[in-house]
Amino acid sequence: MSTDTEADDGIEQAIAQEERRDRRFVSALARGMAILRCFKRSERWLANSEIAARTGLPRPTISRLTYTLTRLGYLEHSTRLEKYALGAGVLALGHAYLAGEDVRGIARPLMQALADEVNATVLLGALDQTQMVLVEVCHGSEAFHLKRDVGQRVPHGATALGRAYLMGLSGGRLEEAIQNLRAHTPEADHTAFNAGIRQAMADFKEFGLVFSLGDWNREVYAAAVPLALNGGERVMAISVSGPIYTMTRERLINEVGPRLRAARDSIQRRILAQG
Repeated sequence: MSTDTEADDGIEQAIAQEERRDRRFVSALARGMAILRCFKRSERWLANSEIAARTGLPRPTISRLTYTLTRLGYLEHSTRLEKYALGAGVLALGHAYLAGEDVRGIARPLMQALADEVNATVLLGALDQTQMVLVEVCHGSEAFHLKRDVGQRVPHGATALGRAYLMGLSGGRLEEAIQNLRAHTPEADHTAFNAGIRQAMADFKEFGLVFSLGDWNREVYAAAVPLALNGGERVMAISVSGPIYTMTRERLINEVGPRLRAARDSIQRRILAQG
């Protein structure tokens, strides 16, 4: 699985496949968005050649799209470097999303209370194609801060957050999501991916929780639950993460899990009460 510090593979092939499957799909727009998504958090400038390598898009297509995105304010161009950076237009979109995200405002105080109670990090995440993007982050431990911020992406299949999102889906939506994730997983990792999904389903059936016990980060144990909104039309996920020296599987099941489920239920009730 790719993270916010890794390039996505097969983007052009995925776009072409989606275009063949759905006549309403606008491939030119998808290619433009793929360019914006390929920038890493730790870097600022990319050349057209680097963007082409990360997206798999043809160089002439990259040149036209970066020019257009620059004209629209979503990229900045440095003549000296002959490279591009994300522009202020991207920040404006992100700010508009966060400002309009009612769930975040409702969830934050309950998440912070939970983080303080269990002395861990609590994350709220939403689906971002084949990854989870962090919508809110609350820390309850001075000694342990999971080094993730709002807007960052984390792997889907290896994290409790991503696994919980899947458990919030049902029927065809769940199968479609699993197939999409499997298609974006290297073939060599399919066995581990399938095992992780089966384990998540078994854990959710038994405990109402899913886990990531060092699967994503060997030093971190986490549990998560789905957050279903609008009658299940929209699904997010909430996770609690802590270092392995304090956050055992038993503690996740017996202490953290009940509090996490209670916080999730409180969030759902408050959202429902607001209409």
